[in-house]
Amino acid sequence: MTKLSDLGPPIHGKRHCGDHSDEQDNFYSCPICGQLVDMRDLRQVIWATEEEIDAR
Repeated sequence: MTKLSDLGPPIHGKRHCGDHSDEQDNFYSCPICGQLVDMRDLRQVIWATEEEIDAR
């Protein structure tokens, strides 16, 4: 299993709809493990998606 730390430094992305004024809006809870995922970091989004696929 790949660890998030194995993926290197953060890959910062930009939101299509602009920045959120509330910091909490940048995170969602992974449906598999419940860990918060920072949607501004592409590594975390990809990692969470891979975990979701592996769980199926």
